[in-house]
Amino acid sequence: QVCARAALGLGALWAAAWGVLLLTAPAGAQRGRKKVVHVLEGESGSVVVQTAPGQVVSHRGGTIVLPCRYHYEAAAHGHDGVRLKWTKVVDPLAFTDVFVALGPQHRAFGSYRGRAELQGDGPGDASLVLRNVTLQDYGRYECEVTNELEDDAGMVKLDLEGVVFPYHPRGGRYKLTFAEAQRACAEQDGILASAEQLHAAWRDGLDWCNAGWLRDGSVQYPVNRPREPCGGLGGTGSAGDGGDANGGVRNYGYRHNAEERYDAFCFTSNLPGRVFFLKPLRPVPFSGAARACAARGAAVAKVGQLFAAWKLQLLDRCTAGWLADGSARYPIVNPRTRCGGHRPGVRSLGFPDATRRLFGVYCYRAPGAPDPAPGGWGWGWAGGGGWAGGARDPAAWTPLRV
Repeated sequence: QVCARAALGLGALWAAAWGVLLLTAPAGAQRGRKKVVHVLEGESGSVVVQTAPGQVVSHRGGTIVLPCRYHYEAAAHGHDGVRLKWTKVVDPLAFTDVFVALGPQHRAFGSYRGRAELQGDGPGDASLVLRNVTLQDYGRYECEVTNELEDDAGMVKLDLEGVVFPYHPRGGRYKLTFAEAQRACAEQDGILASAEQLHAAWRDGLDWCNAGWLRDGSVQYPVNRPREPCGGLGGTGSAGDGGDANGGVRNYGYRHNAEERYDAFCFTSNLPGRVFFLKPLRPVPFSGAARACAARGAAVAKVGQLFAAWKLQLLDRCTAGWLADGSARYPIVNPRTRCGGHRPGVRSLGFPDATRRLFGVYCYRAPGAPDPAPGGWGWGWAGGGGWAGGARDPAAWTPLRV
């Protein structure tokens, strides 16, 4: 009987505690993520954290608020004794410190220094303002609120507007380990795409029959038009909504990242500058592409920059040009038969012979960089040869229409 009475008393205490939490927590918090709130018997300073459902979306170079609010009965303890901590989830069991605040003392860590600060919109606001968003900022963040006795945490997912693109180097397909795929994406102005980003790209029409590394170490590929060489006609997508009619995202699972080799699926976002096509008086070899762009205050565009210009700046050009990795490509927004088919996309001519004078070049000019040749003028030799003039004296260059 004594045990029964004790159990009833304990049950009543927990019921009362949870009743207070449900009354004080906003309705949205009850419908959101599952939370573990630590309640100590006899204390009234419970911490309840509420974060945004779903995700927040930004783009490279933008400013975003990661929303987080907390409810705290501060009768026994002031808000100055509350510690606010933001971390980024880099692995299911690994976190990177982003920002910590305890009263008036604030500190940002690593690449977040100078970019992260609290919004500070009154008591109970733990929202983090993140400026000059980078590609590496994509991911999940945890907002943790702690007082002397209790703590609670909420999760915010930061997504980026951008484009997923498949990539393999000049050496051919299926040549990249996981680490090499990471470097390849970085060299082309991108990062390895996440499984969620690849799935979104598949839903947007991406169809690619070669498997590639993703950020989590898995190997997958998107198929919109099912066919035998691409997993067959009856396979289902890993996300559960593929099938005979719609294809799906084929999934090889997690592979040995130091020994097995595949292509890469990269992701890039908004361009701070501009990509443009440069057509010299005559086509240039790959070695002349850098000089051609430099004459316009620019550099040869990377593959990710061309994809971003196509997707986000609607660059449409039915002319192939050199890119920084030695490939030749061109972006099509409005499909037409003579420009490679009936679907929009970035067409690839692979990696042509770099010594042949085959193309113009796609250039990238960073924001604020001056155009030394306004009005469509470039530099070359009046006697001919354009930027492919070899060892001719640069002092003899004269303006030439490009």
